[in-house]
Amino acid sequence: MQKHFVYILGILLALSVSQCAKRGIPTGGSKDSIPPVLIKANPPLNSTMFDRDKITLEFDEYVKLKDITKQLITSPPLEPSQYKISPESTVSKKVEIEFLDSLKPNITYTFNFGSAIEDFNENNPLTFFSYTFSTGAVIDSLYLEGTVKDAYEKETEPFISVHLYPIDSTYNDSTIFTKKPFYVSNTLDSVYFKLQNISAGTYEMIAIKDVAENYFFDQNIDKIGFFDKPVELPIDTLKFPVLFKEIPNFDWSRPNYINDHHIVFGYYGEVTGKEIELVSEMPEDFKYLITKHTQKDSLDFWFSGVKTIDSLVFNLSGKDSIQQRIVKPARPKLDSLEFSFSHSGRIDFLDTLALKATLPIVKINQEFMEIRDVDSLEIPFTSSINGDKNKIVFDFKKTPNDIYTVRILPNAAIDFWGATNDTLVTTLKTRKIEDYGIIILTVETEKPYDYFIELLNSKGQTVRKFLKNEINRYTFDYLNPGVYGVRLVKDKNLNNKWDTGNYLKKIQPEEVVYMEGEISLRANWDQNETFIVKETNRDR
Repeated sequence: MQKHFVYILGILLALSVSQCAKRGIPTGGSKDSIPPVLIKANPPLNSTMFDRDKITLEFDEYVKLKDITKQLITSPPLEPSQYKISPESTVSKKVEIEFLDSLKPNITYTFNFGSAIEDFNENNPLTFFSYTFSTGAVIDSLYLEGTVKDAYEKETEPFISVHLYPIDSTYNDSTIFTKKPFYVSNTLDSVYFKLQNISAGTYEMIAIKDVAENYFFDQNIDKIGFFDKPVELPIDTLKFPVLFKEIPNFDWSRPNYINDHHIVFGYYGEVTGKEIELVSEMPEDFKYLITKHTQKDSLDFWFSGVKTIDSLVFNLSGKDSIQQRIVKPARPKLDSLEFSFSHSGRIDFLDTLALKATLPIVKINQEFMEIRDVDSLEIPFTSSINGDKNKIVFDFKKTPNDIYTVRILPNAAIDFWGATNDTLVTTLKTRKIEDYGIIILTVETEKPYDYFIELLNSKGQTVRKFLKNEINRYTFDYLNPGVYGVRLVKDKNLNNKWDTGNYLKKIQPEEVVYMEGEISLRANWDQNETFIVKETNRDR
C-alpha cells in the first residue's frame, strides 16, 4: 500500500513540474470598465460662502484630463486667465482648480467637466461630472434640460452650447453678440443639455454652434436656435430649440485677381441687388461680363479689350454704403476654354444633358450640333445657355435601351472672347424600363398646410421634388435601385424653397420633417409608402 502511495505521489509531482514548465500568457482578469470615483473634495461639493483660492478633487485611482479646453464648461463663464486646472499633461489622483482672479459675490458657480476626467489605465471617462459651489449663502437649485435639433439637417451636430441671459435693465437684442451668458451648458457629443444651479427669474435662452468657442453669437459662422418668448423659472416643461444658419449680413470680401481677363469678387450674404461698378477709365473696345460662381459665394468679373493693367478701381455697393476697392495684378493663373459633358457612358430618362464650360459662353450655333440614336437617326433637341453662362443645356426625348451619340463641332459654342470649341463627342446609353423602380408615396398630415416633398438618396442629396397636390399622393418613377429617404418642408410663403430664420427679426426657420426609416427600392418594383407627418411643437 505504501509502495502504491509513493508511486502515485511521484506521478503527481511530475505533472506539477510539467505544468509549471509550460509558458503562457496571463489573462489579467476582466477588463476594468469602472470610471474613477471621487473620494474627497476640498471644499466639499455644494459648499456655500466659498472664499478659497483653490479646489482639490481626489479620486480613487490615477486620472488624466482629456480635451479639457473643449469639455470643461464653467457657468457663469470664466475667462481662461481667471483659473488654472492641473494636471495638464501628467497623471495624478488629484485634480486641482486654482483661481487666479477673484469671483463675484453671491453667485453659484458650476464646473462641468463633461467627459474630460478619465482613468489612466483604461481611459474610462467619468461622464457629466460637475463641481458646484456658491460665494453666497445658498446654492441655486433650479435647472433646465432638453434636447437641441437641427432645423434642416436630419442629424444634429454635437457640442452645441446652450446659453441663458437674465432679462434685466441691461438686456437687449444685441446682448448675445456683445456679452457672455450668465449660465451656459453644452450637449457635448450628444443632443442633450442640462443647465443646473439656476436662480429663479426670466431669461433669454439660445442654443448656438459656437464655432469660435467665445460664448458670443457670430452671425457669419454660427448656427443659432431661440424661443419666441422668454423662459421663466421655475417652469414645468421645455421643448427643444432648433438650430439654423442665418443668411449673413451682406458684405464684400477682398477681390481676387485671377488673370488679365478675370477677377473674382467674394461676398457674404445674398448678392441680390448689389452692384459692381468699374470707375477706372478704359478704352472704347473694353467690355465686361458678370456671372455668379456656381459653387462659391462670389461673382466672376470677366473682361476684354485691355492687354495690360496697372490697377482697376471698383465701387462696390453695400447695404448702406459704397466701398472702393483697388485691384492690382498679382500671381496670374492661366486658364483656357475647356468643355466637359455632365454625363458619361449612361444617362437616365429624367436626366438633363449639359456641356460644361470653364469660361462664359455667350453664343451657340445649333447647326453645328447633332444627336443620333443607335440607328444613326437624328434626334430632335433644343439647346440653350444657362443663366450662369457656364453650361449648354440639351433637351431631348429619350427611349429605353437606346444609345445616343452627341457630336459638337467647332463653332458650336463661342465664349466671351470669341474662342470656340474643338470637336466634342460622347456616347450615352439608356437603361431598360425594368431596370428602374417606382416609389408611390402618400402623405398624411394632421391638419392642412402648404408643403413640398423631397426624395433623398443615401447621401442625403435631393434627387426629386414635388410641390403639394390635391390628393397628397406622389409618384417617383424611373428611380435607380437603392436606399431613399423623404423630407417634407412646410412652405409657409409658397416660394418652393426652405427659408431659414433670423434672430433679430424673431423669424423662425420653416419647419422640416423627415420620414422615419428608409425606403429600400429594388429594380422592376413598385414600392408603396405612407408618410405620416407627426406634428411637433418647436417651442415650449
